[in-house]
Amino acid sequence: MLPARLHPRRLLSAAPLRLPAPRGAAVGGEPARSPGTTRAEQAHRVVASYKPSKFDKKILVWTGRFKTEEDIPPRIPPEMLDKARNKARVKACYIMIGLSIVACFAVIASAKKAAARHESLTSWNLAKKAKWRKEAALAAEAKTK
Repeated sequence: MLPARLHPRRLLSAAPLRLPAPRGAAVGGEPARSPGTTRAEQAHRVVASYKPSKFDKKILVWTGRFKTEEDIPPRIPPEMLDKARNKARVKACYIMIGLSIVACFAVIASAKKAAARHESLTSWNLAKKAKWRKEAALAAEAKTK
């Protein structure tokens, strides 16, 4: 037979275990807030926070994290800004790739037009060198006179 203190009915009837409230928690289960803070500011509150600059705010709006600059809280987690910067970096790379492709097609089109006019780099270089030879010959004649 089990001792009275280890009897199963006694263990089940014991009061439930209560854990202490987490740090910073107010009475009633709602997180503690400093006076004057809004729920939006409280939602983004972390131990290590970062105050975004104007450029950072533009990046956060451009990457779609916030709708307007007024929606951005005064302090944000650094991880949020890192993710936004990475997203902006990728977007900028895609834009540069697109512009490079457009530039390639522009060069191809202009080269085809130059070929239709029978222009080439070789003919330009030959004409330039002939002009230099002619100028050098005129300069040599001017020196001998």
